[in-house]
Amino acid sequence: MILLSLILAHLIADFFLQSDEMVREKLKNLKKHMLHHFIVLLPATLLFWGLSFDFAKPLKYVVLPILFLLGTHFLIDFLKIKLLDKTVGKQNMKKLFYFIADQIIHLAMIITASHLFFKVTFSGLLEKGIELLTENSSLSILNSVLFIIIIVILVTSVSGHIIRILLGTLPDQLLSFEGRYSFKNERKEEQMNSAGGLVEEYTYYTFNKHDLSRGKLIGYIERLLVIILTFYSAYPAIAFIVTAKSIARFKQMDDRNWAEYFLLGTLTSMFLGIFFGLLLREVLI
Repeated sequence: MILLSLILAHLIADFFLQSDEMVREKLKNLKKHMLHHFIVLLPATLLFWGLSFDFAKPLKYVVLPILFLLGTHFLIDFLKIKLLDKTVGKQNMKKLFYFIADQIIHLAMIITASHLFFKVTFSGLLEKGIELLTENSSLSILNSVLFIIIIVILVTSVSGHIIRILLGTLPDQLLSFEGRYSFKNERKEEQMNSAGGLVEEYTYYTFNKHDLSRGKLIGYIERLLVIILTFYSAYPAIAFIVTAKSIARFKQMDDRNWAEYFLLGTLTSMFLGIFFGLLLREVLI
């Protein structure tokens, strides 16, 4: 329970309590980010402390775990910010690597804290994980609820962040592409003896900023549907989701850049939704 509670607290602080401004200026807002982590870590540790240790030894079961997690989180985030500052241009695969490595190290620190302060053994975690994936074992009701909430956050906010990193190399206006308009301007130059003239072609993209939030919501709903369909092995129904998206954006497929953007985003979204759906089914059933 404590491990899942700490993971959930981390995800809430990292992906729900951070504003867009805090993400852009993370070094400037790092102290505020640590405060958010303290706010969600405190009730999680207090609840487990009361249920499992009858409010005994608060230094060991409350103060030290929180200090350990906040300190390691600060160091990990500070290092990641410095590495990102050295990343020149739109090196999205490198940024994605930093993001995934950052989350894996945070998870390792949460597991380490659970081992140091809450008697959670590494061998016990490994055995439980193998048992859940290979045998007819299941989690308790409370742990199942915590696990489902974690999967929902992973398939919505975390997956959305991964997809945004992958698609960041394309022009920003393609994020909500509405149409492209071109016209040619021809003018004759008096000094030019040729029969032709100087031809200039202008291309304009039009887009609606409100589509950014709508697209984000559509992505969330899409991956949640995929997770549910995967959980119940209704794989053919997933094809209808892709078809519906393609029909809605049919006219925009004429633009190659946008078509590649759409294909990459859709395939990544489907992959993450199916992956977490399979994980949810293997653990709960």
